[in-house]
Amino acid sequence: MCGIVGLFLKKEDLRPRLGDMLTDMLITMTDRGPDSAGIAIYGDETEGLKMTIQSDTPEADFPGLDGGLEAALGQRVGIEVIDTHAVLTLPEAAEAEARAYLAARGIRVMGAGRAMEIFKEVGLPREVADRFGIRAMGGSHGIGHTRMATESAVTTLGAHPFSTGDDQCLVHNGSLSNHNQMRRVLTEKGFAPQTENDTEVAACYISSRLAEGANLGEALEGTLKDLDGFFTFVVGTKNGFGVVRDPIACKPAVMAETEDYVAFGSEYRALANLPGIETARVWEPEPATVYFWER
Repeated sequence: MCGIVGLFLKKEDLRPRLGDMLTDMLITMTDRGPDSAGIAIYGDETEGLKMTIQSDTPEADFPGLDGGLEAALGQRVGIEVIDTHAVLTLPEAAEAEARAYLAARGIRVMGAGRAMEIFKEVGLPREVADRFGIRAMGGSHGIGHTRMATESAVTTLGAHPFSTGDDQCLVHNGSLSNHNQMRRVLTEKGFAPQTENDTEVAACYISSRLAEGANLGEALEGTLKDLDGFFTFVVGTKNGFGVVRDPIACKPAVMAETEDYVAFGSEYRALANLPGIETARVWEPEPATVYFWER
């Protein structure tokens, strides 16, 4: 039992409120997952790459990190430290070399892209949101998750969202029964999961399909054929936001749409305080049906 929220804004004037609205939505889902929490925010695009990183010892790892990367890459690197995370800015062409440099120093990459930033840690949603200042963050869309661990340990790496491609991330409520088989398939395709969490397998699957040329809707359709188990997935990309539930759809889900936004919650109470919710079209997503919006 986990809690998922998602918000896709249609109107520019709501962008400054994205983090605030998502935080309130996620806090209402606290009792669905007290172990860890995380949020992905799609904000303003950079000219290069934004890479969100995490360290258990940021006081030792982050000072001077930008200078070390600049020397190793021969490229300008920016850094903004936010608690145990930091957001690096660097040229896209240097991504692979930067990842290798960080891995050698035990620093984890939470996600990368032109627009996406991911913040996740062990703890309750309110605590995690406060640590990273999520309420003050603006953007076009975002997704969040609060976790009750069932398939793997309670760690930062086990928290959602999982990102396995630039500007791509996924949150999940449920359990996959064929994740070990899919790990082998995805590893052969070059999309090897890095944790034991079955949700990362789903994220790798979506990334592999997008890399093959599928659009977001087609990638989500593929989960219904290739992934077994009970699941509700909410996926973010640079341009979009998508939802799919398995054919049995035993995991709760509700959506709402107005002229201003599309919202998702594991339960209606996550949506109840959104502006204009009283006139929104509210519905339960159908089993084995893909919903997605792109700008």
